[in-house]
Amino acid sequence: MADVRAQKLILYGYWRSSSAYRVRIALNLKGLDYEQRPVHLVRGGGAQNLPEYREINPLGLVPALLHRDRVLVQSMAICEYLEEVFPAPALLPADAAGRARVRGLAQSIASEIQPLNNLGVMQYLTNEMNQPAEANGAWMSHWIARGFSAVETWLESSATGRFCQGDTPGLGDCFLVPQVYNAERYSCDLEPYPNIRRITASCRELPAFARAAPECQADAPAD
Repeated sequence: MADVRAQKLILYGYWRSSSAYRVRIALNLKGLDYEQRPVHLVRGGGAQNLPEYREINPLGLVPALLHRDRVLVQSMAICEYLEEVFPAPALLPADAAGRARVRGLAQSIASEIQPLNNLGVMQYLTNEMNQPAEANGAWMSHWIARGFSAVETWLESSATGRFCQGDTPGLGDCFLVPQVYNAERYSCDLEPYPNIRRITASCRELPAFARAAPECQADAPAD
């Protein structure tokens, strides 16, 4: 049987995409080698809108992961795939309740916070709704605060340790850290969320998270 680790993993992403950032962390935590192919979301109207990328992902979003001639989309589905195909080290706990808790944390970020603040939404608010920049900032801060308030409450659980679930980084952390990056980028107030700040600081000490950081990507601006 062929070693699945020998099959090349190709990640289509953008340096500042929080969704691609999640997958980079997951790949790094699992110690997987992968090739990155940048998809610039802004320059020239956005490479995600080109026909050749729409053949990869008809929705025109990043990330997309190519593995063994299969194209996988959506960061949660990609991370779950990696967990099933490359089970060690695990990103999810061994118990069903723990797995459900971690998935709930990750999905709350992926479904309830980030989609309301992604590039397409912000461009629509600016270009179609004629919203000024300060209104867009207020929009983003509102939805991040709403989501982070809930996440912070869930992280008060005894199941939380150094990381979202115990003392080993996992799927919840893959989703939390990129969302904190977004919040910092837009100067959102993180003071009300001590657990989120503490866990993010612990994650950022690890090479897997440091290597995945937006500013460390090859397509990040040099300045």
